[in-house]
Amino acid sequence: MQQQQQMTAARGINVALGIWLFVSAFLWRHSQGQFTNTWVVGALCIAFALLAMWAPRARYLNTILAIWLFVSAWAIPALSIATVWSNALVAVGILLVSLLPSVPAARGVRGPRAAPRL
Repeated sequence: MQQQQQMTAARGINVALGIWLFVSAFLWRHSQGQFTNTWVVGALCIAFALLAMWAPRARYLNTILAIWLFVSAWAIPALSIATVWSNALVAVGILLVSLLPSVPAARGVRGPRAAPRL
């Protein structure tokens, strides 16, 4: 049960970051390239986080997306430094959360032992 809650929390954080990214595209003026990049990446982040709730390895799609967002924050011309910093910081957040394992690894726990055969 606790493992499921941790998985849901991590993916929920990525959904929240994706929502912020999507909404932020409309909150202040962006260059055309940054505007499109911000809302598209936000929408994809939400979709990938939701997908990762059922297919845990899909979280790596958000890892790739975060790397793209960080690079594009600096590479695509922006009208506002707020856009650059918002996208860069959200990218770091998405990256860190996407790297959290979906199911924590059990340490020192062995599977059930087979009963000896008679």
